[in-house]
Amino acid sequence: MSGAAGSAPPEDIAPGDGTAMARFVGGNKLALLQGGDQLFPAMCAAIAAAEREVWFATYIFHDDPAGRVVADALIAAAQRGVAVHVVIDGFGSKATLPVVRGWLQAAGVHVEVFRPLDRWWAWFQPGQLRRLHQKLCAVDRQVAYVGGINVIDDRHDLNHGWADAPRLDFAMELRGPVAEAVHAATSAIWSRAHLGHGWREEVRTLARSATPIDETMRLVRRLRQSRGGAGPAPADEAPMRAAFLVRDNLRQRRAIERAYVEAIRSSRERVDIAVPYFYPGRAFRRVLRQAARRGVRVRLLLQGKIDYRIAAMAARALYDELRGRGVRIYEYTPAWLHAKVAVVDDRWATVGSSNIDPLSLLLNLEANVVVDDPDFARSLADALDAAFAASAEVVDTQRSGWRGLLQRGFVAWMASLYLRLAGITGRY
Repeated sequence: MSGAAGSAPPEDIAPGDGTAMARFVGGNKLALLQGGDQLFPAMCAAIAAAEREVWFATYIFHDDPAGRVVADALIAAAQRGVAVHVVIDGFGSKATLPVVRGWLQAAGVHVEVFRPLDRWWAWFQPGQLRRLHQKLCAVDRQVAYVGGINVIDDRHDLNHGWADAPRLDFAMELRGPVAEAVHAATSAIWSRAHLGHGWREEVRTLARSATPIDETMRLVRRLRQSRGGAGPAPADEAPMRAAFLVRDNLRQRRAIERAYVEAIRSSRERVDIAVPYFYPGRAFRRVLRQAARRGVRVRLLLQGKIDYRIAAMAARALYDELRGRGVRIYEYTPAWLHAKVAVVDDRWATVGSSNIDPLSLLLNLEANVVVDDPDFARSLADALDAAFAASAEVVDTQRSGWRGLLQRGFVAWMASLYLRLAGITGRY
């Protein structure tokens, strides 16, 4: 998973530099879901109706009541003979892995841990800064769920405890051809995690097989099935049109970032982005400034209620630069902000797991759905308008002078150091 190691992030994002074109496919039925309060019941109902297989991937799988509800749905499916495969990130869920894995494995769920940290020396292994940040569920190749929502109660924060108001977060329910792409990606990442810790046993299984070449090719096909999209749609195929994009460390290192940049570059009226962790590279910041200069209304919804101080410092280091070029910045204060969504003009929208910072854009495994549909874009735009209305616009940053310069320099140095530790060189 370290195919990008040693690579230099280019200033401009162009085909051939580890990006993939968003390949839209029509004939989908898409629904916007806000928070775990909407996602978990819908997802559990789909799992309850599963007949053959469930593939599930998440960064955080907590052992609180919400996590237990999702675990019970997976357990019940496995107990009635459905093949249930779950992959959990070893860092995001390190505190709860023993409990959650015990729940699931006892019922016959096939559980894998992506880059486990169960030994002290594992912290020093190459690639440990590259985490599985995707939140995916695929059921019977018919219905899938993609978004930014971890398996944890909306009112529960791992660092700050319980709150009265639910965090702002989104996911999507997908039915149609694009759900097949989610299935392929989720099964591929489970297989990679499986090989990561059990490759010796896998080799022995292949060697004992009556048809080792066929079995090897089957495994290779599964590992290669994480390509986003589902092929080009026929010209007469019905809406809704969508593309599934992943960011990996193989052939799709900048696919999600490129989709954002291209949409903003062609914007004419509106760019609304909601994201908790915001520290984009130069190409991304440039298209935001250019859009604002063209008269496009560009609004950013960022954290007002801070969970990680260094992340807030990174975002705020860019306030002067962006506000000085016409970008409007709002801080969301009613609750924790965890949404990773955007709307451009009247038909482009995206929902997924990717933040707009170096970790998401250059290191982690991420997954977003990009939608080309006016009805879906309107539903997300309405939700964002309500969130902007409940937020405070930043009107005075007071970050000029030597203090602001020191802050920006410190943040840039920290980002560069982190990327170098992860094997990424060059200017971000």
